[in-house]
Amino acid sequence: EGVVRAFNIPPILLPAPTAVWARLSTSLPTLWADFRQTFMKAVLIGYVLGCGSGFLVAILIDRSPFLKRGLLPFGNFVAALPIVGIAPIMVMWFGFDWPSKAAVVVVSTFFPMLVAWLRGFGASEPEIEDLLYSMGATRFGVFHRARLPAALPYFFAGFRISITYAVVGAIFAEYAGAAKGLGIYILNAKNSFRPDLVLAAVFISAGLTLVLFGATVLVERLLV
Repeated sequence: EGVVRAFNIPPILLPAPTAVWARLSTSLPTLWADFRQTFMKAVLIGYVLGCGSGFLVAILIDRSPFLKRGLLPFGNFVAALPIVGIAPIMVMWFGFDWPSKAAVVVVSTFFPMLVAWLRGFGASEPEIEDLLYSMGATRFGVFHRARLPAALPYFFAGFRISITYAVVGAIFAEYAGAAKGLGIYILNAKNSFRPDLVLAAVFISAGLTLVLFGATVLVERLLV
């Protein structure tokens, strides 16, 4: 705020924080509609599908060395694909509505969660598993009482990383093509040379990420 006022920087280059806040307060109805489109559909649905599929595939790979040799290289390949190349393809496949954005979020979050779960399962102490087997535990019992609890800290680490990927992936997918959402809001504001609108949407997306990040920390403290 002080730099903008002291050096008289034009608002088209760098708006003052007070100007961004004023624009944010007057644009809340539009931003709220775009926020709901981005979060409630693209981020939330894609995040649940990506994390859930990562968990299920991790269980399969953990039980089968053959699948580990076959699927992990494929997962590495998917993780190496840039979002800038994936998003336009997803838009062409699933259209301009939220399913294409959710698909980008699934691709962005699946591999980090898969790796986190596999690292966590591998952190289980063999002595505890042997003790459980010697006491008559089933395979599911060992998984439930030893391998799953050992994996929870790794899971939450991957969970927090994936949150950032999910929000960024959804917004960039909307940037590549969408009917509404924070990404298309930012694109339209950029094309109109309105950095105050761009920064207002950026603050909304950053706030969303921080809220989700804090929620995962709270859940981790309750469960781990």
